[in-house]
Amino acid sequence: MKKILLLSDTHSYIDDQILKFVKLADEVWHAGDIGNLKVTDSIKALKPLRAVYGNIDDAVARSEFPLDNRFVLEDVDVWITHIGGYPNRYQQRIREELKTNPPKIFIAGHSHILKVQYDKKLNLLHLNPGAAGNHGFHKIRTMLRFSLEKGDIKDLEIIELATRG
Repeated sequence: MKKILLLSDTHSYIDDQILKFVKLADEVWHAGDIGNLKVTDSIKALKPLRAVYGNIDDAVARSEFPLDNRFVLEDVDVWITHIGGYPNRYQQRIREELKTNPPKIFIAGHSHILKVQYDKKLNLLHLNPGAAGNHGFHKIRTMLRFSLEKGDIKDLEIIELATRG
């Protein structure tokens, strides 16, 4: 079993509140718009990190992290990207691959809107953890955590952090 902390859209912001949850996870996944790499460096100092770059990330972040990160963990096929869309409205860049080879979990950030949706057509769980950072229109900073075990997703929780700003 692996305990996962999923966050996105930190926009160069990391604090003790986020790091408290990092310490409780086995792995941390970041769905892009990292901003300053001090964010990912702080996470990597504590736990293994899987991340992608987002549209605000510079060349340094883009050289360290991919646009898409697809992997299998605990027999669960996972795909993380920053701008991915939602069920029935996936981004054109990834739409065909999702249809022909859907993962069990599809993760996107970008919108700053926390959303957990099951896509019945593609038989996948779509996750957007919202925004953990202080930059953007969102009022509450959010993340998700869950466990993966032998092909199953368990114990999905929404984490609400302090209000933005």
